[in-house]
Amino acid sequence: MSLSRGCLLCIKVQMFIFNLIFWLGGCGILGVGVWLAVTQGKFATLSHAFPSLSAASLFMVAGSVIMVVGFIGCLGALTEHRCLLLTFFVVLLVIFLLEVVGMLLFITLRDKFHKYAEVDLKASLQFYDQEGNQGLTNAWDLVQIEFHCCGVGNYTDWEVILKEHSVPKSCCREVTERCTSDSDVWWKDPCYMKVQKYVSDNISFVWIFAACIIVIQVLGLVFSLVMYCQVVKAEKNYE
Repeated sequence: MSLSRGCLLCIKVQMFIFNLIFWLGGCGILGVGVWLAVTQGKFATLSHAFPSLSAASLFMVAGSVIMVVGFIGCLGALTEHRCLLLTFFVVLLVIFLLEVVGMLLFITLRDKFHKYAEVDLKASLQFYDQEGNQGLTNAWDLVQIEFHCCGVGNYTDWEVILKEHSVPKSCCREVTERCTSDSDVWWKDPCYMKVQKYVSDNISFVWIFAACIIVIQVLGLVFSLVMYCQVVKAEKNYE
């Protein structure tokens, strides 16, 4: 076996193993998304402007994309097909660039994003406990119970929506029949600020996860490009 063929075989095995793990990870993420969609309606979106932007849909979309990309990579590695290898490289590169651009836009426009998010969340309150919006209702109840908060900015958000001195039962520290009209037992903290603080406190885990994703994608780009070059080189030597 020639040296170039040996290098190609080594890269082929590494790339196949890498993409197999990548594909299995996509299967796992898709499975979590399906499980959330089927059994956990409370994870529905809080946003009415983007009703599809839920934990379940995000997991399913991300899992599906990863599975497709991983499958193309595995098939390209097994068949040593230049077109598949180049397709895998281009698709992964586009995804990587979109992630980088999205991250830069979020960092640059962070204040505008927070302002828009608050406006959108306040607008979603009017659909609370309305027919056809059970997922949104469950999501708001879950957030207010878990974070001990009430409303987006404070409990007055609910008073504006309900047109009376009242809030949902999930705003009550002690749930009784008349707690929804007794402000003494309401959570006073704003939900948006509490959730934002929770994310900030755990941001290190997000950055670690993001760094792992970036490393995996860079390795995928390197493996596919090197293997593509080796395949081209081996074909030339064979000719």
